Amino acid sequence: MVEAGIMDEDEPVELLEGELVPMASKKNRHEIWKRELARLIITATPKSVAVAVEPSLYLSDVTFTEPDILVHPQSILPEDVRGPDALLLVEVADTSIDRDMRLKRPLYARHGVAHYWILDAENRRGFLFSNPGAEDYPAPLEIGPGEVLALPFDRSITFKLADLG
Repeated sequence: MVEAGIMDEDEPVELLEGELVPMASKKNRHEIWKRELARLIITATPKSVAVAVEPSLYLSDVTFTEPDILVHPQSILPEDVRGPDALLLVEVADTSIDRDMRLKRPLYARHGVAHYWILDAENRRGFLFSNPGAEDYPAPLEIGPGEVLALPFDRSITFKLADLG
């Protein structure tokens, strides 16, 4: 598509089950929360844990996404990470919450992502999904800015959304 002039090489899109979906623009709070959460996880976890910011996650031949944060075992090369390998997948939402809830949530569940968080930077709340089913996750745990979150792969690492800025 780039060679045909249909889209630019650096145009922000995701491939969701064969369909190109434009990515939403990001506001300041989105970028601050993403940066601070990545810093928190990187500094608190051992080198056996990889923390990728805006990686390409290949879920299938017709589906790849660019989550805001992907945590996975360091022993797996980035291109080889699949849904079940993710220790935690985070989408920080401001303008994209509808797409993260409606499109990505069931997609990540179908591909076996065990822990999917949507952090709503605009409204300072989080939706924590786990135990994926064949089509979707059960109802999320909804948290507010002052509630304590623990990383699902290391419950000793905790923080509050209010800590993200």
